[in-house]
Amino acid sequence: MINNVKRKRTAPVFPKNRRILSELGENIKLACKRRKYTQSLIAERTGLSRLTVRKIEQGDPTVSIGHYVAVLSVLGLVADFAKVASDDALGRKLQDIKLKGSDARGRAK
Repeated sequence: MINNVKRKRTAPVFPKNRRILSELGENIKLACKRRKYTQSLIAERTGLSRLTVRKIEQGDPTVSIGHYVAVLSVLGLVADFAKVASDDALGRKLQDIKLKGSDARGRAK
């Protein structure tokens, strides 16, 4: 008999990135403690389960990014999330190199 069970696909999360997620979770946990917000209160305000809130505080990579955003919103920190990658120094350098290269080719004609 053929097994028709769908397997949930997950992206690989490397150790360095797990540490970053763990740090994010710890920062969220500390922000909750500073505000005296319990996991139950966060769960109630976001519509998430307490288990999911706990996983977020642990930096669990299997939790949806949308759930992280929901918790950050309750904490009043969602604007910080928008700052991620806003100053893309490497991307700008690569773009500048490409633009300089096209200028040099344009002048050679």
